[in-house]
Amino acid sequence: MQRQDTYDHAAIESKWQERWADADVYRTSDDATDPSYVLAMFPYPSGDLHMGHVRNYTITDAYARYQRLQGEDVLHPMGWDSFGLPAENAAIEREINPREWTMDCIDTMKTQMQSMGFGYDWNREITTCEPDYYRWNQWLFKRFYEEGLAERKGGEVNWCPSCETVLADEQVEGEAELCWRCGTPVESRTLDQWFLTITDYADELLDGIDELDEWPDSVRGMQRNWIGRQEGATVEFEVPEFGGIEVFTTRLDTIYGATFFALAPGHELTQELIADDPELATQVETLDPDADGDEKRGVFTGEYAINPATGEEIPVYVADFVLSDVGTGALMGVPGHDQRDHEFATEYDIEIEQVVAPEDGEVDIDEAAYTGDGVLVDSGEYDSMESATARDRLVDDLDTAANHTQYRLRDWLISRQRYWGTPIPVVHCDECGPVMVPDDELPVELPEFVPTPTGNPLEEVESFVETECPECGGPAERETDTMDTFMDSSWYFLRFTSPDGEAVPFDTERANDWMPVDEYVGGIEHAIMHLLYSRFVTRAIGDMGLLDVREPFEHYLPQGMVQLDGTAMSSSKGNVVSPVEIMDEYGADTARLFMMGAARPSKDFDWTERGVRSSNEFIERLLGMVEAFAADETATADAGERPIDEYVAREIDATIDEASAGYENFRFNDALREARGLVSLLRRYREQATPDEHTFERGLHTAVRLFAPVTPHVTEECWTALGEDDFVAEADWPEAAHDADHEAERQLVANTREDVRHILDVANIEEPAAIEVVVAPEWKHRALAIAIASDEDVVGSVMADEELRERGEAAADYAKDLAERHQSLTEALAPAAEFAALERAAWLFEREFDAEIRLERASDAPDDVARGATPGRPAIEIHEG
Repeated sequence: MQRQDTYDHAAIESKWQERWADADVYRTSDDATDPSYVLAMFPYPSGDLHMGHVRNYTITDAYARYQRLQGEDVLHPMGWDSFGLPAENAAIEREINPREWTMDCIDTMKTQMQSMGFGYDWNREITTCEPDYYRWNQWLFKRFYEEGLAERKGGEVNWCPSCETVLADEQVEGEAELCWRCGTPVESRTLDQWFLTITDYADELLDGIDELDEWPDSVRGMQRNWIGRQEGATVEFEVPEFGGIEVFTTRLDTIYGATFFALAPGHELTQELIADDPELATQVETLDPDADGDEKRGVFTGEYAINPATGEEIPVYVADFVLSDVGTGALMGVPGHDQRDHEFATEYDIEIEQVVAPEDGEVDIDEAAYTGDGVLVDSGEYDSMESATARDRLVDDLDTAANHTQYRLRDWLISRQRYWGTPIPVVHCDECGPVMVPDDELPVELPEFVPTPTGNPLEEVESFVETECPECGGPAERETDTMDTFMDSSWYFLRFTSPDGEAVPFDTERANDWMPVDEYVGGIEHAIMHLLYSRFVTRAIGDMGLLDVREPFEHYLPQGMVQLDGTAMSSSKGNVVSPVEIMDEYGADTARLFMMGAARPSKDFDWTERGVRSSNEFIERLLGMVEAFAADETATADAGERPIDEYVAREIDATIDEASAGYENFRFNDALREARGLVSLLRRYREQATPDEHTFERGLHTAVRLFAPVTPHVTEECWTALGEDDFVAEADWPEAAHDADHEAERQLVANTREDVRHILDVANIEEPAAIEVVVAPEWKHRALAIAIASDEDVVGSVMADEELRERGEAAADYAKDLAERHQSLTEALAPAAEFAALERAAWLFEREFDAEIRLERASDAPDDVARGATPGRPAIEIHEG
């Protein structure tokens, strides 16, 4: 085979993609036992792949391929998160059906994915907007309803006036409270909506985080904070003529310092007060509910609450920082011990009292609140009591007080007033109320799209809305809300295990065997909503007897961003690099190699033209080297066990070990650095000597397989050139032949080469004639081992050894040196192993320094040179020409 003049990536990649497809290389048999389940978050089909997609899917593809080379069965599926408002808006703009827009986008993205060489089992492809998928959303909704986990209730909801739909709390972003989709400021409305009662699982979801030890700490922290469990107490403040108003507090020990009472604008008492007071109503309307700015604003109601601990009256305010859906919507204001309350009290000239003091020192509560625990003061019979003890006593002593656990987490609002989503399978009957659609009538399919300028398009489709009640047969109306699209993604990983199932959403036995997902990769932006909802749904399904697994994702990896000049790529910023253009010019393997080699998957990295070209040039060199070897352009011979051959053989083993660890731990950049180093070593080996044919061929076979997970097309080409008949995608991962301390050997050689460079530089030697390398004597190795094992008295321990004591002053001086470095001492290779490692690497020194290398044991070297040798750091003497 002749080496090609150029790397024809288009021909090579299309050829192997066709062959993989014809051979069903990536298909996962239904009979597979506990396959390695590798999954990237499935995409929303927006039209074209972007670089974030390419990186995400290359990460999982590389790992899935690595697992196959390890001999594992692998489940690596792909699907489409295809419902959602963007498709509906795009369809309205283009005056087409959202389905048409969505399916065109899917066709485009699927073609691009296939061009990237992603090894998906396309037989398991799912599309959430297809009735055969969303039927099971409806089926699961019904099961949730039957279990008491779905309910329709009224209350304040987040409303996006631009999207014209409600939003879950998790979909309202930032202090400015903007819609997660369009960035419009969110409003509050009171509506009847469908909820899934995720709060029933709050404790289990929170406690389960401790078991997610293969998730990033930051993500686990985000979930803990969102669930927001707080241990505290409830207590009632009496408002004359209106009864007791309950508050929740984590600091009941500060109740003697409560100097005002605050209500949320949406609190029931607030609404009662403003109903009879138009002026107060006008003032309350000026407040910004849920405000989180620097200025705390409020309105005095004219009413007073009675502090249950002191019996004193305190003014009642409506305040914008009190949230209707957090706690009880009311709070006791303790400005001396809560900074937010302190700011409000300062603004409205409310008394600030100190009732807890630090155990040591003093604080000035006029300047800032003291928020820590301490000892109670000015608190009646509780004075001098520690905060924790006082909290317990006050719960016992106050009639209306009770221990209580509160959560930030709210029930999952799934109703959406839009067309392009799963219809909620409910019929509203005047006689029977809300009635679930029977299973045998599922799916409730979406009607043809009728675009409307405002409101919910489904409400305008009379043939869809008007129906019969499944229970009484009377006239009824269908629910016109559709489900939050996070419902689609909350269980899709289960559907991949049996995507063609027609009787149940997934096969329980198979899901129990194949779940949880072993490796899950996707953006950090989904760390709360998607991951939390998926954990909840998995648990709920399990409690229905359909699944044994409690956590859906064993290992979660949030991938970093692809940047350009330090800025995340964005079409709005005009700094987008098109994956299609990169594939056309350089090929998929080049893009994959650059992405995986530039940084660890969790880190951001900059896309550079230079990096792309470098990756492309390397692929050309690898292919050229393999083809040259196959064409006998490289002279080879059975050279035998020369030191150079042994060095290369052991480096092959070291590379296998290091690259394997890199792939196993998602450090693809480390694995690829090792693999590239091996290719470079083989090139230098061939240039330095006539290489041993077996060693050189083994090195090429190893390098090709080490690159196969990341550059699958060109490595198939190389594999064939090396005379292999099967696919490298189905080959065995290389195994190391030598059980050796590769790391220590490498470090020894690297340190010695660095020391030579340093001496040449300091001595300003440009043309060395010979380099004398002297390894340490055995007695120094013995002394080192004793020093490492000793506790404190290093010198005493070393000199207690009779053999070392006979070395006299030399041993004593070395023991002192070891004592100074005691904390940093590390084990070294044995003397014979150290000599052998340097002997094998001597050719590298000769090649780099163009000088004769004289390797000697200390016993054979001049004393003035040998005395400087220590374990792991040979003595070096350089002779000028």
